[in-house]
Amino acid sequence: MKTILAARPCVPLQGPANSLQMVLMNICIGLLAGFFGGITGGGGGIISIALMVAFLKVDQHAAHGTSLVALVFTGLVGAVTYALNGSVDFAASILIAVTAVATARAGAHFAHSLPEWKLKRAFGGYLLVVSALMLLKPYLGTPQTLTVGLARPLLLLATGAAAGFASGMMGVGGGAIMIPAMVLLAGFDQHVAQGTSLLVMVPAGSTGAYAHWKLGNVRTGILPGIIAGVVVGTWLGGTFAHVLSDTVLRAIFAILLTWTGIRYLRTRKTQGATQEQ
Repeated sequence: MKTILAARPCVPLQGPANSLQMVLMNICIGLLAGFFGGITGGGGGIISIALMVAFLKVDQHAAHGTSLVALVFTGLVGAVTYALNGSVDFAASILIAVTAVATARAGAHFAHSLPEWKLKRAFGGYLLVVSALMLLKPYLGTPQTLTVGLARPLLLLATGAAAGFASGMMGVGGGAIMIPAMVLLAGFDQHVAQGTSLLVMVPAGSTGAYAHWKLGNVRTGILPGIIAGVVVGTWLGGTFAHVLSDTVLRAIFAILLTWTGIRYLRTRKTQGATQEQ
């Protein structure tokens, strides 16, 4: 079986993209994605991708690329909101971003070349495991060997490499990898982990978004409305997140991951079959 690597043309979504109804729909998608991204620190890509595919009829690869462009603004607004509440670890964000930027481009190219159903099922299984770990976090404790000496920076560098690749590959912010690693292994507070994750999304998401744009996986016609909604939604979600307790935030994050994981696992084998010859 041979994979077709032909780039898709970077063109606006077909149809009445300039109509009021379409603009409002784009803004609503951005609002929902931004709110969930701000409240969970996960970027909201899993929400925006699902809504773009379902309501705007954007193909999966284009939804991933377009989502990454919007996620840059989610990360920027969310990081500022969390930083104003003292919930960003700048040193940790630099370590994570260094390797995330290095692998994001590779993730985007990997996604462009492989069948979607394989990627989705693997990622769905990962999300379910992470969801269970997040709920069990109070009973698991934090490995002390990973919070002292060189173990902590090495852990953050490894987290960035994995998160950057996943971000470029799946069109998400990488928060599903960064936040659990910071909370479960490095002993971060949930709020700080989410704020740090959002800050990392700015450079990592920009790298992945540029790679997707070069591959033709960005729909420019729907971006203005989605970005406008993302900016407002992220600020609202980030502000509301600091009203909730650490336990409630973990529960929300776990529920969102479980829902998404099940959705990915149910992907049919025939989906994305046009990429295979």
